[in-house]
Amino acid sequence: MRAVVQRVTSSNVKVGGAIVGEIGKGIMVLIGISKDDTMEDIIYTKDKLINLRIFEDSEGKMNLSLKDIGGELLIVSQFTLYGDCRKGRRPNFMEALSGEEANKLYEAFVEECKKEELTVQTGVFGANMEVNIVNDGPVTLLIDSKKNF
Repeated sequence: MRAVVQRVTSSNVKVGGAIVGEIGKGIMVLIGISKDDTMEDIIYTKDKLINLRIFEDSEGKMNLSLKDIGGELLIVSQFTLYGDCRKGRRPNFMEALSGEEANKLYEAFVEECKKEELTVQTGVFGANMEVNIVNDGPVTLLIDSKKNF
């Protein structure tokens, strides 16, 4: 599982011009799911995401997590995170999980995040979405559950 994590002051996602998910201060995360992902990847990514100390404390140091600040979380599916651009000019998406199986793992990830008693908003799986991000910092990080050692 791959995640692009952005610390935001606000973010929203629209489908067909209508806002379907919106947050204030917190994290906007783009989630990509691979053919090899399991519940273990979901738990690892969720734990890493909500406990990352990327918010500033009273001394201006990145020392607080999403949980510490009571921040909000916007989760948007993005299969293109598994696009392999090493050969040719067209990305290869063979490692990305698609369709119903990917949606099941995406929904499982969302449900795991909701268990943390955070405000969780989402996009619409598989939809053409417009994502608006006000990146704070900017702070942008990558999480890859297969690179957890």
